[in-house]
Amino acid sequence: QAHFVESGGGLVQPGGSLRLSCAASDFVLDGYSIAWFRQAPGKEREGVVCWNFMDGRITYDDSVQGRFTIYRDTAKNTMYLQMDSLTPEDPAVYYCGADAFCGSLISAYDFWGRGLQVTLSS
Repeated sequence: QAHFVESGGGLVQPGGSLRLSCAASDFVLDGYSIAWFRQAPGKEREGVVCWNFMDGRITYDDSVQGRFTIYRDTAKNTMYLQMDSLTPEDPAVYYCGADAFCGSLISAYDFWGRGLQVTLSS
């Protein structure tokens, strides 16, 4: 069954960096729009960034603009989220998703991961 294989979550110091990965298994990621969402404790799930495959536009949430970077490696069939300058507002469970379009509800995406925990050390 097609799914994502996720890696890269963990503990990081404030101001540090972390890279999240989602490798597509049994489907080809190329041709899909890709997105990252996150959900912090007590908060609703929110979109972090989406790369619209149809027009190539990448849209970041204002809270991560300039600090996070989405990219994909076609040869590895993998999508990534590079997170730099992490702040206390960033810890959350991060979810990757792939769909035809950049939707606002990841559960409606064709494929989405189970989530990666990102935690900041004190």
